[in-house]
Amino acid sequence: MSTKLKLLDVRLSFPDLFEAVEFKAGDGKPRYNASFLVVPGSENDKKIEAAIAAEVKAAFADAAKGAKWLAGIRGQSNKDCYTDGDKKEYDGYEGMKVLSSHRRAKDGPVGVYGNVIDPQTGKVVVLTELAGKPYAGSYVNATVEIYLQTKGENQGVRSGLQAVQFARDGDAFSGSKPATPDDFDALEQGADAEAMT
Repeated sequence: MSTKLKLLDVRLSFPDLFEAVEFKAGDGKPRYNASFLVVPGSENDKKIEAAIAAEVKAAFADAAKGAKWLAGIRGQSNKDCYTDGDKKEYDGYEGMKVLSSHRRAKDGPVGVYGNVIDPQTGKVVVLTELAGKPYAGSYVNATVEIYLQTKGENQGVRSGLQAVQFARDGDAFSGSKPATPDDFDALEQGADAEAMT
């Protein structure tokens, strides 16, 4: 079972949205990745916690056994997809919760969309890596699935990455935001244009 969620206006961190990468070099298991910074107590936070609770309830007929299993998972970064940002020393994580989501390359690419309508299709614009958006530090909407792995060595609470939509600019976490045409004034004919040739 899994619970599909739509998160609105969350901050994007560590995105591998256009190219799948191996978790460990040489492991042969490329995946797409994204982490989303969530304000504690927000509607997004409540949705995620409710989805985790629903998944535990569905997986464990015995509520006490489910609560014990979850208590053993929570807070462990390799077992819990939804962790306390204060435990990480990354820019922007302080005071936040972090949802880490992944998608195996063999399951197909992540849908990456813009925040404007394509006049030819009437749907939101599909973005490519050349668009420079979304970037680490920007705000996005995202669709994810929360699910559990309750058997074997890799037990845990997981988040499957489905799609990301650029919502608005934010302070970039690393590097700089992509350039836009607004960075330049139009050159007028005459001396300005001649100086450029």
